Amino acid sequence: MWRADETELLPGAPVGTAVLSEGPKLPDEWWQALNASLDALAAQDTSRIATPDTITITQALITESIRSAFPGGFDTSVEQWVPAHADLNWANVTAPTFCLFDWEDWGNAPQGLDSASLWGSSLAVPALADRVRQERRHDFESRDGKLMTLFVCSKILGPEAHPKDPRLEPARRMAEQIIAEIQTD
Repeated sequence: MWRADETELLPGAPVGTAVLSEGPKLPDEWWQALNASLDALAAQDTSRIATPDTITITQALITESIRSAFPGGFDTSVEQWVPAHADLNWANVTAPTFCLFDWEDWGNAPQGLDSASLWGSSLAVPALADRVRQERRHDFESRDGKLMTLFVCSKILGPEAHPKDPRLEPARRMAEQIIAEIQTD
């Protein structure tokens, strides 16, 4: 079997590194394009499974990751799996024209993985993290979106956490809030 990839020049430079330390100036049209792209992607059908961080995402991986950082008796079962980019961060999107690139990890993943990943890479800039949550509200309000937020927080706060990571405290606060919400659902 042969594989061919078609490439073209990106319409702009990447917004930044995977994790930002200062907020980019993104027009409303950029956010509209992000939302339209993620919604269109989630509406597709594929048998391919996402591989965030080059590891196939499974229910067992999600549970193990969340439990490694947040032991507790809440259910970590994912209900809805949809196509996702699976490596959404600020190094994989361009501006001022929106373009999402670096697709080698894409495939089915829990609803909200992409939104939670972009939020996690925004945590050092609180206004940007808030904007991501506002724009992708429907993902974050879903049970699966809450689990994916915990999944992302577990990567920030887990056993390999860097003690000077500026995302630690915001991730810790959000994780506490989400765990309380999940336990009362």
